[in-house]
Amino acid sequence: MLRLWGRDNSSNVMKVIWLLGELGLEYERLDVGGAFGKTDTPQYRGMNPTGLVPTLEEDGFVLWESNAILRYLCQAHAAGSGFYPPQPRARAIVDQWLDFQQCELNKPLTVVFWGLVRTAAEKRDMAAIQAAAKDSGRVWAMVDAALENHAYVAGDALTIADMALGVHVHRWFSFAIDRPEATHLRAWYERLLARPVYAEHIARPLT
Repeated sequence: MLRLWGRDNSSNVMKVIWLLGELGLEYERLDVGGAFGKTDTPQYRGMNPTGLVPTLEEDGFVLWESNAILRYLCQAHAAGSGFYPPQPRARAIVDQWLDFQQCELNKPLTVVFWGLVRTAAEKRDMAAIQAAAKDSGRVWAMVDAALENHAYVAGDALTIADMALGVHVHRWFSFAIDRPEATHLRAWYERLLARPVYAEHIARPLT
């Protein structure tokens, strides 16, 4: 049985929930992190020394880092699916976008998210939020350009690259901010909204 440790309003947990749903895999999820705490306990740190979420358990095997979990689930439970294609070049493109999400998008978008969603209005640093929003728009423009000629980030089919980025695009379009025009990004977001798992678990009020 798969066990997923992590609160369901964490973007990194959401991407794993999304893949589990698309694959139709049964799992147990335990609320840890954020308001639930429990990530500083010896038990949890013994599994995941970072104290972050998510952590995946399966039959004594433990794995942390969300994008590594996405790769593992595909290879262990859906090797024949297109979510993580086996062809070296197709897989490399998926890996490229997974790294892009962590290295390029996370930093500015996190500033916007925490500033607007998890900080009281009177305590917000609006200059920092606006600067991060501008930087986020620059990063999303790269995704918009990649989507010009195909339906999904890494090609014509949904992959875990879409899952890594797709949890964040819902946040991006939910923020009460000025955003640059991004026609292809918006169309991709609408395609994601049509997927039942995304609509249920990802496209939810920001908390």
